[in-house]
Amino acid sequence: MTRVTALAGGFGGAKLSHGLALLAAEHAGLRLSVVVNTADDFELHGLHVAPDLDTVMYTLAGLANPDTGWGIRDETWSAAEMLATYGAPTWFRVGDRDLATHVRRTARLDGGASLTQVTEELRRSLGVTARLLPMTDDRVRTQIRTDEGWLEFQDYFVRRGHADQVRELRFEGLGGARPTPAVVRAVASADTIVLAPSNPFLSIAPILGLDGVAEAIRATGAPVVAVSPIVGGKALRGPADRILESLGGEASALGIARHYAGSVPGLLNGLVIDTADRAAASPVERLGLAVRVTNTVMRTDADRAKLAADVLGFAEELVGA
Repeated sequence: MTRVTALAGGFGGAKLSHGLALLAAEHAGLRLSVVVNTADDFELHGLHVAPDLDTVMYTLAGLANPDTGWGIRDETWSAAEMLATYGAPTWFRVGDRDLATHVRRTARLDGGASLTQVTEELRRSLGVTARLLPMTDDRVRTQIRTDEGWLEFQDYFVRRGHADQVRELRFEGLGGARPTPAVVRAVASADTIVLAPSNPFLSIAPILGLDGVAEAIRATGAPVVAVSPIVGGKALRGPADRILESLGGEASALGIARHYAGSVPGLLNGLVIDTADRAAASPVERLGLAVRVTNTVMRTDADRAKLAADVLGFAEELVGA
């Protein structure tokens, strides 16, 4: 039995989680849990929207829109059009089937269920076999300081198209939030822990910032492997490269290694980088990390499964090292 726990958020995290799930479908002994960032959750039209959770869930269910990276493929927009007619805000568009997810989630939360319970019900209904775990049942919200002042995350990311230069990050509520018992169990029982190629500041940092999570990961003794979301000096999607630079780092695979080494010292054992960044391998190793160089760009399902296999193979090598 191999138990893999991935920390993820957003499009890159969803794709690698799907690759791991494809491996699990082929190998009965592989059990996958995905701990997902919830700090970008927000309220819209009176509904609780969980963008990272839903992106991962729809991807694992085979429903994700491959063109946008968010929402559901072959979506319809009748509700959004009617909401616009009524003068409701339209900068965050929600499709009809996606809306059903938010309606159901909100109704169950209002009825007293936890976000973990609701997510379990939703993923089972969609036939997702991997465990899908919100990082916390408590309210945490990412806020971004720009030259225009502090912005709520979705204002920065969607309404303003993440064009503002990021000066500072904070996670409202994180200090009092706790990881769920399911998250603690998924970490404590893991044979391998994977930090997906999600934005290390906006997606991974809130998870690792929860009280006791980084300590629990270190205590497992399991190999911890991260996949760089930077390829050839650029983020494949989103603003990770620009945030690295604006917060004083370097937009490169080495910059990712330095970020993790500085923000969570001693947590990582290895970093997976793309073949385009092969020259960074030696500098990363000098930081005390093992390195695997492989193709990290996931254009197809086969790419996802191949990268997942490379990540797990790398982790196995670290156990024997």
